[in-house]
Amino acid sequence: MKVKYISVLFTWLFTLYCYGQVRLDADGLGNTYNLITSVLAPGYNPIEVPDCGHEDFGDHIDELFDADLNANVFRFYMHVTPDNDRCRNFDRQRNEIKSYSKSPDNLLGVVGEQVIYKWKFKLTDGFQSSPNFTHLHQLKSVGGPFDGMPMYTLTTRKGSPDRLELRYAEIDTQITLKKTDLQPFIGTWLEVSEVIEYGTSGAYSIEIKRVSDGAVLFEYSNNDMVHWRQDAEFVRPKWGIYRSLNNPQDLRDEQVLFANFSIEEVEPLSLDVLEPKHEFCVVSDSVANTLQLYNLPREAKHIEVYTIDGRKVLRKSIRKAKETLYIPSLSKGTYIIKVTGGAMNQSKKIEY
Repeated sequence: MKVKYISVLFTWLFTLYCYGQVRLDADGLGNTYNLITSVLAPGYNPIEVPDCGHEDFGDHIDELFDADLNANVFRFYMHVTPDNDRCRNFDRQRNEIKSYSKSPDNLLGVVGEQVIYKWKFKLTDGFQSSPNFTHLHQLKSVGGPFDGMPMYTLTTRKGSPDRLELRYAEIDTQITLKKTDLQPFIGTWLEVSEVIEYGTSGAYSIEIKRVSDGAVLFEYSNNDMVHWRQDAEFVRPKWGIYRSLNNPQDLRDEQVLFANFSIEEVEPLSLDVLEPKHEFCVVSDSVANTLQLYNLPREAKHIEVYTIDGRKVLRKSIRKAKETLYIPSLSKGTYIIKVTGGAMNQSKKIEY
């Protein structure tokens, strides 16, 4: 998580933000796309929605308050007609969020890292699956000749009974690692923890628990899986609804709820494989009207400050490992601090 350390004596004066776990949590009604973008790819577009073919409906991801979790959550909509895959493919429908090439480095998996992905989701009562595929989550390798096939997929499929399946592809052919009856997963909040070691041989595990009582409904683990493909650049997560339209008679309009996404990169598996990532920290001083950035990576060249809706409000060149931004003109609120230079791209969300 993005761990927040607050001085005991000066809680109201200083807040320190350092790198740890990146979280995406719903925060209330409105500006949902801006919120998602501010965490997954500040200033870019990590959202793949069918809005272009269904403009009169509006945004296909919004937020609502959920009484069971006692928290705001994300709601992903999908309609049998006229939704499609971003006005590009019409035999399938896509409503997903992701990290990608424009995302901060700490949201992309690379060789030598162990990454922990966590999230909650709820399939509403009466949920209907395609007999072809209805993906809810993917880990996708990007770059090289085999980046079209997801590495891991959590999908549902119509059958007798309907099933939840964990699928895996070492290169370009998928197999089913485990499947189970889908019914216990419908109408209840579920919590997922997925741990993967990226490399030519690494461990993988996934556990799905029912939130209401902590009961484990699904689990799988393997300590020797291939998690890196030829010429790959990184691996990214995706969440949402991605389903086939080859059998539309089996589908209905759906609402799938998600909450509490998090991505945590653990220390590299071996220092011989990869040097630890150099992460910066931010100290927010509301009295002096400053943001102090410490531990800036050597390759860092620029600091940019964005509002939560993606508007750039400040840019400064980096000359040393510690920089101070004077921000008396900024109003109180949530901001994204982005540090870039060369191949690096890191960001943090702060409250000022």
